[in-house]
Amino acid sequence: MSTPRRVLLEPAYLLHHRPWSDTSRILELMTRSHGRVTLFARGARRPGSALRGVLQPFIPLLVSWSGRADGGTLTGAEIGGALRPLPPAQLMSGFYLNELLLRLLPREDRHDRVFDAYADAIGGLAGATDHRPLRVFELILLEELGYGLDLARDAASGELLEPDRYYHFQAGRGVLAVRETAGDPDAIQGRDMLAVSCGEFDAPAALSAAKRILRAAIGHCLEGRGLQSREVMLALRQLEQDA
Repeated sequence: MSTPRRVLLEPAYLLHHRPWSDTSRILELMTRSHGRVTLFARGARRPGSALRGVLQPFIPLLVSWSGRADGGTLTGAEIGGALRPLPPAQLMSGFYLNELLLRLLPREDRHDRVFDAYADAIGGLAGATDHRPLRVFELILLEELGYGLDLARDAASGELLEPDRYYHFQAGRGVLAVRETAGDPDAIQGRDMLAVSCGEFDAPAALSAAKRILRAAIGHCLEGRGLQSREVMLALRQLEQDA
């Protein structure tokens, strides 16, 4: 259970907010030292509130609060670093990261590495031309939550993967050798599987493999619960194709 506290100028990012009364908001924040916390921001919806322009997603913040981390009262917030706004094309990727944290990260469970990885991902997306920052973040998140992937060994034989051989990834089980690759769109070459295990996404094939592997692994962690941000991204792509 949370203990009463007073926290000053804690590094944080806003993951989500929703109205609370006519003038206030409930905030879901990812903080560096206290993990994911829920705070009440009284008066934040008033037209003259200084918090209206500060409490925005993807902006590094320094927040202060009193009371418990789960239901405490925000007492202050300010910009906590250089601003690198996400371009419109990367906004949905940013919301995807936020939704992953909201769905998978336990409340008040400190994860310094996840916080730093999130900050790096948001900064990387600001100038990215592909989804490499997402893949790096997903790998770290899975590792920190205890769902680290062993992509270097065959789950059945225990043998190291062969770079020229093809494999399948099965969430919850691991990597399994493929006997017949003809017409198999799910087969992934060993060299690409090994690259993903090391977080090396320079090769397009490795980046593509990472997307498929990590999507399956995260879906397994979510236990079948879909992600709204992913559904929106798919719908937007479909609209672009139909235009």
